[in-house]
Amino acid sequence: MPIEQFKQDTEKEKYVHSVFTAIAHRYDLLNTALSFNQDKYWRRFAVKQAALPTGGRALDVCCGTAMLTLELAKNVINPRVTGLDFCEQMLTVGRKNVASSNYSSTVDLVQGNAMELPFADDTFDCATIGFALRNVPDIKRTIAEMRRVVKPGGRVVSLELAKPSAPVFKQLYYLYFEQILPLLGKLGVGIDGPYRWLPESLRRFPHQSVICDYFTEVGLQQARYYELTGGIVAVHVGIK
Repeated sequence: MPIEQFKQDTEKEKYVHSVFTAIAHRYDLLNTALSFNQDKYWRRFAVKQAALPTGGRALDVCCGTAMLTLELAKNVINPRVTGLDFCEQMLTVGRKNVASSNYSSTVDLVQGNAMELPFADDTFDCATIGFALRNVPDIKRTIAEMRRVVKPGGRVVSLELAKPSAPVFKQLYYLYFEQILPLLGKLGVGIDGPYRWLPESLRRFPHQSVICDYFTEVGLQQARYYELTGGIVAVHVGIK
């Protein structure tokens, strides 16, 4: 399916599923390499903003290989963390990551849809999503679902690629992201296509200020965002 145009949300969902199915086996390695190891710092920052309390329950939406899920488990005493993703191949890798960690007793991974979360209202103390909001068919609906399942006073946190604005840095970043990264990704997974979706998905994704407005529009309070590493990544936070 060409990535130039999606006629329906279901087409985007199917295409994104095929992308992550193809790269699941190399996803973690390439994330670290292509971000110059910054992805670990970004996840730690996002978890800090989630403010999960001792013994709290967290939901990591579109958890993929469970790296952000595990980061939530690492930073809280006696947590209970659930990761959800729609791609079985990514969850397979995620389950291996969880099994080889020290947190297998506190982390559960389930298959499900980010826009129809299979949880009751007011279930979790926080809900996070990492590098996936630009991939869902309906961004605002996904944020609203995350808000729904979070308890009053809990936080919704998104870690996502952003659009830097600083002169020179901006041009260098887009040169790397649009021209070099897809080639490196092709070398990493052995096929062309999946890493072409990265720059295309960012091009389609709203500016970080617009995402902040979405947080407010679905009813989250004190919505704000932090730009990291020169603005190439943004962490959005809202309170229910």
